[in-house]
Amino acid sequence: MIQEQRNDATLDLIDFDQPQRFKAITRSNVTSTPEWEGLDPDLRAGIEVVSAVLPFRTNQYVMEELIDWNAVPDDPIFRLTFPHKDMLSNEQFERIRELQASDQKEELKAAIREIQLELNPHPAGQMTHNVPTVAGEPVPGIQHKYDQTTLFFPAHGQTCHAYCTFCFRWAQFVGLDDMKFANKDVDQLAAYLGEHPEISDVLFTGGDPMVMKSKVFARYIDRILEDPELAHIQTIRIGTKSVAYWPQRYVTDADAEELLDIFRRIIASGRTVAIMGHYSHPVELSTPMSREAVRRIRETGANIRMQSPLIRHVNDDPDVWTEMWNTGVRLGLIPYYFFVERDTGARGYFETPLDKCHEIFVEAYSKVSGIARTVRGPSMSAFPGKVHILGVRDVGGQKAFVLEYLQCRRGELVRQPFFAKYDPKATWFDTLEPLTEADAPFFPGNWPDAAEETPGTVPLTVGSAS
Repeated sequence: MIQEQRNDATLDLIDFDQPQRFKAITRSNVTSTPEWEGLDPDLRAGIEVVSAVLPFRTNQYVMEELIDWNAVPDDPIFRLTFPHKDMLSNEQFERIRELQASDQKEELKAAIREIQLELNPHPAGQMTHNVPTVAGEPVPGIQHKYDQTTLFFPAHGQTCHAYCTFCFRWAQFVGLDDMKFANKDVDQLAAYLGEHPEISDVLFTGGDPMVMKSKVFARYIDRILEDPELAHIQTIRIGTKSVAYWPQRYVTDADAEELLDIFRRIIASGRTVAIMGHYSHPVELSTPMSREAVRRIRETGANIRMQSPLIRHVNDDPDVWTEMWNTGVRLGLIPYYFFVERDTGARGYFETPLDKCHEIFVEAYSKVSGIARTVRGPSMSAFPGKVHILGVRDVGGQKAFVLEYLQCRRGELVRQPFFAKYDPKATWFDTLEPLTEADAPFFPGNWPDAAEETPGTVPLTVGSAS
């Protein structure tokens, strides 16, 4: 098991009361780190070019505790956090490199923006269909795709302790301000939630809401807890990578105990705290600090769920998933989602054909006990909803994908099996076609009102979510 024996043996030697200073590593200071000089020149060139287009940010904990520098460039956490030249096409890469060398600043800026816009910065209708309206005006920083759950993007949570190279929200971090989701208006959040009693779950997301100071996060939480009009909010979800990338947030940060007290207050109110933990590889669970963070979070009564996409070069191995789920369960975590890499950013570098995704999932799933089989997947978070790949079968003499919606803009389609023509090269839902006429209603291109959608509305969401 990865580092486990060493870490378990040294657990009682770690001073968890000793504050640790967070230090971000970005393209502006990575060249001054001792690890930089040890990198192959081609790797350094890739980082310098690609990080001008896609976001790059890591920290000293990731570099010192999670990356095995003797295994670079194939170390999974290095691939997960450091840009690689193949994340851009050859043409895009050479264009940026030449402009960097020529010091043509305006031309470089324009080329970067052009390439970013080519990379599908906001997939699955995030800006055009998920943003709700109040009095006919879009509500910034809120997404409402499914009746029961609303996403909130706090303005103070618009970065992360480290960026994942596959991140589907990369556009939040590269200066595309007109495409950024952010809101700091507590009253507006409360007003929207109060108008929608069908909402039971609020998901704080970003960026990463756990980069916020605890006193800032408390403003949002206390408003929900203290407002009798918001009693229908029963679950506070927190989408975060912090437990993997900066577990000190819950252990040694100056306001760590204040944050844990917020969790305790939520639990005491009769609500649930669900930490939607982004775990991509078992090494993220291997350090003493990460395990102490998990212990302290769970001690408050909060639960931690594990989710990640299948990422080529990082975790495209069933044994990696088996180990991660088994380790998580042993630490008290709940395996939740096995996602398919989204159709955005450096998708060509990370994506895997759908049938291969299913094959890896099934092999990993078959090796864990029932207690870990809470995990669902492979799941595509596509425009119409979460598309679950159930398998590949012969249907009436034709090879087909068997699919269902775990969530859907049209609630009546949830958990109804349907079929798509088999395509061995398919990596995303929008490249699939209905197998028969009976399957057509499950594809949004056949929804009669799909063409009528306009930005700032959510009319395809079931019920009154718009």
